[in-house]
Amino acid sequence: MDRTILHVDMNSFYASVECLHRPELRSHPVAVGGNVEARHGIILAKNQQAKQAGVQTGSALWEARQMCPGLIIVPPNYPLYLRYSSLARAIYQEYTQQVEPFGLDEAWLDISGQDGQATAEEIRQRIFKQLGVTVSVGVSWCKVMAKLGSDLRKPDKVTCIRRDNYAALVAPLPVSDLLYVGPATTRKLKDLNLCTIGDLAAVDPRLLQRKMGKVGLLLWRLSRGEDDEPVACSADNTLIKSVGNSVTTPRDLITATDVKLTLYALAESVGARLRERHLAGQTVEVQVRDSGLGSCSWQCALPWVTSLTQDIAQTAWQLFQARYSWLSPIRSLGLRVTRLTADRPYQPGLLAEQQQRERQLALDQTVDQLRSRYGYHCIKRGLFLTDSLGELDARGDHIIAPVAYLKGGISVAG
Repeated sequence: MDRTILHVDMNSFYASVECLHRPELRSHPVAVGGNVEARHGIILAKNQQAKQAGVQTGSALWEARQMCPGLIIVPPNYPLYLRYSSLARAIYQEYTQQVEPFGLDEAWLDISGQDGQATAEEIRQRIFKQLGVTVSVGVSWCKVMAKLGSDLRKPDKVTCIRRDNYAALVAPLPVSDLLYVGPATTRKLKDLNLCTIGDLAAVDPRLLQRKMGKVGLLLWRLSRGEDDEPVACSADNTLIKSVGNSVTTPRDLITATDVKLTLYALAESVGARLRERHLAGQTVEVQVRDSGLGSCSWQCALPWVTSLTQDIAQTAWQLFQARYSWLSPIRSLGLRVTRLTADRPYQPGLLAEQQQRERQLALDQTVDQLRSRYGYHCIKRGLFLTDSLGELDARGDHIIAPVAYLKGGISVAG
């Protein structure tokens, strides 16, 4: 029997919450934007008035102001958004414990055995009545189709995608609407003359495997709704597939020392968050965006799982040195640890090595405790004293919340 899966998407979430708390903004086009001085100058979210004026998420602030001269841009208030995200999740959990967040504003719910459309309507109405924001809800037999449903009709709508209306609703959609299909993958599929989800579903999977490897086969299955991925219970740490941080630096990084310092700052944040959740990971991924906004990423698997800052930083630094060609200065860096598991002691062959790692873990935990009591800058690495970049607090300045899936497409390590 098919499952009943909901995907709930809070419409224009950041901007909606801002307008809810600041009534004087409600009649104006409003966007939540980054800090121009800190070089986070892009639109993060916009309300319906701004959207109707042509403002796009991800566009530069100056472009948005040109598009909509009356646009009001407010800075992000993540604690407020986290509060509303938690309140919404509490409502979802009244219907099922199988609630899987997808960022702050989206979540999947497995409500198998219940009436999908009726439950979706009830949740839609409750969120608006109790929280004051609207949601769009997709109802389907699997996660990927439920996500398509919530994207299909916005705002404040419920859309059911069933097997009997799949051909009419889903097949004509552009292939870029499918979860995991980002811009690069869209271009590859269009080169194969696969422009719609129906085209992708109908193609010979052997062609996709030959041209794109395992990713091609995955996308082919998803386009056909062959998605048996379970909705993870939100109380389960297995929900967290990765822990990472990225930062747009105050100035372009032009030397190896600049990069090393920034990667160590990111590693301190990621390591601390892993230890906080009693997790460890085995794969380290580095993401680079240059001054021309070109981006690339690479990853490396370790022979052991770790939450040690030094392991994460050294692996990231070695990975960067081996892969980056320095064609352009660097604007932002990201660091992520994946293949997570419950933290457990690493057992090397040598007793001395094990003792050294135990001492390193104790040192990391001491630093974590000091910073939790007295602030991030109460203790610093000597490396951070060599440059103003050492003032970066990667965790406090720019946090990427752990999510079960990576939004924006599949990233294939190069």
